[in-house]
Amino acid sequence: MGVSLTGIKQLFPIFLDKPQLVFLDNASTTQKPASVIQTVTEFYQHENANIHRGLYELSSNATVRYEAARKKVKDFIGAKSEKEIAFTKGATESINIVANSFDSIVNEGDNIIISGMEHHANLIPWQQLCIRRKANLRVIPVNQQGELILDGLDLILDSKTKLLAVVHISNTLGTINPIQEIIAKAHQKNIPVLIDAVQSVGHCMFNLADADADFLVFSPHKMFGPMGTGVLFVKEKHHALMKPFNFGGGAIREVGIHETIFMDFPHSLEAGTPHVAGVLGLGAAIDFVNNFDLKESSDYTNRLNSTFREKLQAMNFVKVIGQPKKTGSIVPFIVDNIHPHDVAGFLAEHQIAVRAGHHCTQPLHEMLGLQATVRASFSIYNTFDDIDKIIEGLRELRKFWL
Repeated sequence: MGVSLTGIKQLFPIFLDKPQLVFLDNASTTQKPASVIQTVTEFYQHENANIHRGLYELSSNATVRYEAARKKVKDFIGAKSEKEIAFTKGATESINIVANSFDSIVNEGDNIIISGMEHHANLIPWQQLCIRRKANLRVIPVNQQGELILDGLDLILDSKTKLLAVVHISNTLGTINPIQEIIAKAHQKNIPVLIDAVQSVGHCMFNLADADADFLVFSPHKMFGPMGTGVLFVKEKHHALMKPFNFGGGAIREVGIHETIFMDFPHSLEAGTPHVAGVLGLGAAIDFVNNFDLKESSDYTNRLNSTFREKLQAMNFVKVIGQPKKTGSIVPFIVDNIHPHDVAGFLAEHQIAVRAGHHCTQPLHEMLGLQATVRASFSIYNTFDDIDKIIEGLRELRKFWL
């Protein structure tokens, strides 16, 4: 702790290389600090070796560091044991692994519950599972404020519900969902819960001891770590349910021509050569985040969020989408009579990076009567000057379009 947010951009090489860049697409991916880049680079330059099966020094050291990163993840999210932490290719693969495992226990007439604001990664695997197993996909609706309507949740949670899967912070609306309340309701009926924590882990106060999720996924590249890595937390009581997703070396105890005995979770999911450098980079990203007071950094990005929302709402040609009571660092909006792609394209010409489209939440946009939105999302290296620049860019866009 103790590192100040002042001047933090200097820790990110991309902003030294591109000082004019206003990067407001952090919900898609965050930029990488020098410490993470250095960790990945130094592994390939000085430490490169495969893990777990080599008896020589490079391999032994790589194995120790790889497993140390697993413990860092365990401590960071408040899991009880590093045995509850599996490394994957990303949050999308993590969810697919869980859905693949539930295939064996979901039967015709059963149901899976999701919310209406889920990212496609937390919708399609359950949709396809329900299609395969002739089960029902139930949806918690979303109101026009961008909040989940939980009044009827008790009614749709029943003896046929096999799982509830819900996002913690919406990647489109920025809504912070009351996951503790949702999990408690599900657990009262012994229904397990999967939490998509992609937009929350590393950005706000979060601990599994408080949330008590059964499954949790997140992507390190959205919290300053490398792309191509993911985390899947599975509570120990569910380990026997988890089926290998990829088959191959590294995940087995014994192999015969006609039968294979697999290792226990999490190693049963880590067949083949893992993204060792990426996992080490994840460890470095956790170290980086741990240098800051997470409440302070979260409060800072929330101030950026509220300031930007206020400035947008003062512009009579811009509409902010949704007004959730609790929101993260994501702000969706539309500009009158200008397609979101045109808005994003114009801003890009001014070195302002935002995202436009349905943000992998097409059903949510349809519920809100929209085809697409512009999304600005903030991180700790953004500044109030960045807000001034995008506001000025929107004013210039309006003049240009008239």
